[in-house]
Amino acid sequence: MSKKDFYDVLGVDRDASDRDIKKAFRRMAMKYHPDRNPDDKSAEEAFKEVNEAYEVLSDQQKKAAYDQYGHAGVDQNGMGGQGFGGGQGGFGDIFGDVFGDIFGQQGHGGRRSHVQRGADLRYTMDLSLEEAVRGCEKTITVPTLVACEVCDGTGAKPGTSAKTCGTCGGIGQVRMQQGFFSVQQTCPTCHGEGQVVSDPCTSCHGQGRKQQTKKLSVKIPAGVDTGDRIRLSGEGEAGGHGGPSGDLFVQVNVRDHAIFERDGKHLYCEVPISFIDAALGGELEVPTLESRVKLKIPAETQTGKLFRLRGKGIKPVRGGSVGDLLVRVIVETPVNLNSKQKELLKQFETAMDERQKHHGPKKHGFFDSVKKFFEDMT
Repeated sequence: MSKKDFYDVLGVDRDASDRDIKKAFRRMAMKYHPDRNPDDKSAEEAFKEVNEAYEVLSDQQKKAAYDQYGHAGVDQNGMGGQGFGGGQGGFGDIFGDVFGDIFGQQGHGGRRSHVQRGADLRYTMDLSLEEAVRGCEKTITVPTLVACEVCDGTGAKPGTSAKTCGTCGGIGQVRMQQGFFSVQQTCPTCHGEGQVVSDPCTSCHGQGRKQQTKKLSVKIPAGVDTGDRIRLSGEGEAGGHGGPSGDLFVQVNVRDHAIFERDGKHLYCEVPISFIDAALGGELEVPTLESRVKLKIPAETQTGKLFRLRGKGIKPVRGGSVGDLLVRVIVETPVNLNSKQKELLKQFETAMDERQKHHGPKKHGFFDSVKKFFEDMT
């Protein structure tokens, strides 16, 4: 009986891509699988044809021979006379390659790595603005998993060692054969570890790690800001089976300051001044993070005016020029006046009214605009 054309078996064109051939094989294999068609000889034969077709068309060398010579190019030389499921390849390898991403296969025969890296940890550190700007050194207490000192992290009682799992041969996976399906599952004996501790350490109960609180010294570089992270390599949780420890990431959070507000490398602050200093001018002492500096207030200064003190801000942790200190002056209205003070202010107001446009241009201009607005409405 002559064999069917392999391209017709999979239902693809001769110029089909490898991806299309693979998709077609999946579809046809599922359609004719014996588990879906019990006691159906025709489905079983069709399934064998699908497998044989894919074994040839998925191999570039065999495919080239088939395209040139047909079945004669692969029946003996290309297939090596192995037939279905024989030799080094066979159905198990093909089905695992195609459906491995569905059933979680990990290749063929490779041993599972038992060494596991420890988990990373995060610690949030609150800093004052001064500490963040100048840098400091802090001691923190971190709860973590550390390697058991008694068994050196192996989980086995001193003098003994973990043995290769006899069920999975150290792979951590076992293959379940159901008809033509070959599915891998986690080994029920070692639970995927690949090793079995028959005589566990009494200190860590076979875990190889113990819960412990440790103190660490953390150097905070000058210029850090909220959101910056400091990495302490190897200070996270201990790894499993002697694996490397994870890292500890210290997350910086800078607390609000009573005087200064930070914006990157710049600092802002508000300084109240009397309306006398605002009108006549004067000199103020302004705080910085390092000391106090003199700030000259020119006459006729309005509330909200911003003064820039260059180089009085923060030097960024990643380098660059030092920021500035921006000082916003707020004219403060006097309160709790006595009768004499109130009388003096009334006299001052009377004197101001004589030349309101000259002494208060903003006020005069505002009310002129309001007056014109209502006139236009009528």
